[in-house]
Amino acid sequence: MNKDQIKGAAKEVAGKVQKNTGEAIGSTSQQGKGMAREAAGKAQKNLGDARETLKDVAKDTHRKP
Repeated sequence: MNKDQIKGAAKEVAGKVQKNTGEAIGSTSQQGKGMAREAAGKAQKNLGDARETLKDVAKDTHRKP
């Protein structure tokens, strides 16, 4: 696990909370900000996932004869 995966997951959760809070209080502004934060978190987590995959592929490539 790398820092992009961790930070991305945290942003995604914070975005969901903000979006849901905006829905509860009837604030479309907060809903939009929450959705944006959630999307940014997903993107960052996906970047981290891709980095981990590349790292694993590189390890496997070096192990094969």
